[in-house]
Amino acid sequence: MSDALINGLAGAGGGIIAQLLTYPLQTVNTRQQTERDLKREKKKLGTIEHMCQVVKQEGWGRLYGGLAPSLAGTAASQGVYYYFYQVFRNQAEATAISRRKKGLGDGSVGMFSSLLVAALAGSVNVLMTNPIWVIVTRMQTHRKMPKDQKTVSESPSSDAEALVAVEPRPYGTFNTIQEVYDEAGVTGFWKGVIPTLIMVSNPSMQFMLYETMLTKLKKKRALKGGSNNVTALETFLLGAVAKLGATVTTYPLLVVKSRLQAKQVTTGDKRQQYKGTLDAILKMIRYEGLYGFYKGMSTKIVQSVLAAAVLFMIKEELVKGAKLLLSSATSSTV
Repeated sequence: MSDALINGLAGAGGGIIAQLLTYPLQTVNTRQQTERDLKREKKKLGTIEHMCQVVKQEGWGRLYGGLAPSLAGTAASQGVYYYFYQVFRNQAEATAISRRKKGLGDGSVGMFSSLLVAALAGSVNVLMTNPIWVIVTRMQTHRKMPKDQKTVSESPSSDAEALVAVEPRPYGTFNTIQEVYDEAGVTGFWKGVIPTLIMVSNPSMQFMLYETMLTKLKKKRALKGGSNNVTALETFLLGAVAKLGATVTTYPLLVVKSRLQAKQVTTGDKRQQYKGTLDAILKMIRYEGLYGFYKGMSTKIVQSVLAAAVLFMIKEELVKGAKLLLSSATSSTV
């Protein structure tokens, strides 16, 4: 078994475990993003308070709503992205070699070409897997009506009641697919695709911020006459700051995407009905201000950092275990 295959399988295993452990945070984050308290009358709940509220009112199971399609979506996204990344990468390398034969360039793929390849692969991934994430968002934001609360049809008097999704139980994957199709047909599965396509720029932005800060750090040290070598800790901190900057910059698009993919209110307050990406952005600016674009960002940062830490830890342990098993098997056959 090759190192590439071992690392690939270990990465997939680590990703699944990280998602299982942090999925309740993802559910809470999506719910925070889609809350529309236009008058800001509701008390702002923290992450832990929000999780406790879900458990108390709807049960533990709701924290894992949409887990099955989410795991399938993660696997599909990884497969689609890396397949098309390699396809576009091969084409870029072939073009670079062809240019070198004509006396143009050194035959290597430059930074711009690498970013373009990643952006193209990301765009194809978004277009092919967006339906899965629409289903996941619907299932995460589906709310189980408390027994003592009236249904919307009985008394749609308040904004809070209008936003509660009242669906026949069980509310599984196939129920969600049928709901989306009944609402908007096939096109409903590509809601939120525009902000998601724009979010493909997140890795590019992160790379640009990282390179800019790294260059400035090296120049600063060079001016002082010292070594321009960067330590592992400094590289880690620069990467963390770059990721934070990219996340803060693109997070509003993630909120808009979630709003579009969640169940739309078809009756009542027109301010809560979104016809598209631009309409959602304009209504959020008008009725919620900039605050609306950053709802749940602290939860997202915690979830992302925790998931990354778990992913790398599990991956390394799985790689070590696999190599140990392979070496033991090899020595026993000799």
